[in-house]
Amino acid sequence: MGLAFAFMWSSAFSSARIIVTDASPLFSLALRFLLSGLLGVLLARAMGQSWYLTRQQWYLTILFGICQNALYLGLYFVAMQTVEAGLAAIIASTMPLLVAVATWVIFNQTLRPLGIIGLIAGFCGVALIMGSRINAGVDLYGITLCGVGVLALTFATLAVRGATSGGNFMMIVGLQMLVGSAALFLATLVFETPRINLTTPLILAFLYTTLVPGLLATYVWFLLLDRIGAIRAATFHFLNPVFGVGIAAVLLGERLGPLDLLGVAIVTAGILAVQLSRQNRPAADP
Repeated sequence: MGLAFAFMWSSAFSSARIIVTDASPLFSLALRFLLSGLLGVLLARAMGQSWYLTRQQWYLTILFGICQNALYLGLYFVAMQTVEAGLAAIIASTMPLLVAVATWVIFNQTLRPLGIIGLIAGFCGVALIMGSRINAGVDLYGITLCGVGVLALTFATLAVRGATSGGNFMMIVGLQMLVGSAALFLATLVFETPRINLTTPLILAFLYTTLVPGLLATYVWFLLLDRIGAIRAATFHFLNPVFGVGIAAVLLGERLGPLDLLGVAIVTAGILAVQLSRQNRPAADP
């Protein structure tokens, strides 16, 4: 499940890059979540799952829908009009590093020396990549949007376990997507004029993003969070820089320089070190 999740999640950056070429980002993402959410709720009902959630589950479902879908992915879709898919994937891959920092600073969980080294290495790898891209003229506004988005994803990851307690995984997936869709439709009215240029790449990328990274990958992510917790589930994000950059290079022909490859290797090693440092700790995830 972890490997499948990492591949599906990483592929979304390339498909999103294709979508925003021919459609306005917020409107296309709102439409995607509307379709994914309705499909998720229908599948959940067919599986016998209930939409009668506890007050705490509703609160966390709404919180997750806003933080991951409206903020994280909304900001990313806007940013990816000018930011390459591989670079966006690398920035998003810092999420497990930020989760580790949050549990260390906020929840007072001890971080072992290997984890501290991993944190330093991971952020140094990102800095190396960003430095080379800035010198090449990368869009700083788009990078900033990606950074804010990954902070929202980090918060959502730490908060989501309570929403899935007691099961109803597919129902939670569908409902939080509908929450994100509603928020994004409101944002569309305020920030953009909807635009769609129907092309074959757009249709294929939209369908793929809606069904695979959107619905299936999110469902698998919820299962991982419930089974092994936020810290251990985030381990699989260490594959995202590799998969994300590789898929973008093959599918979109994005260029990879030596510093990019070195930075990806350092980030990957850093994330893995952070997760391995916590692997044998008692389960105490927030």
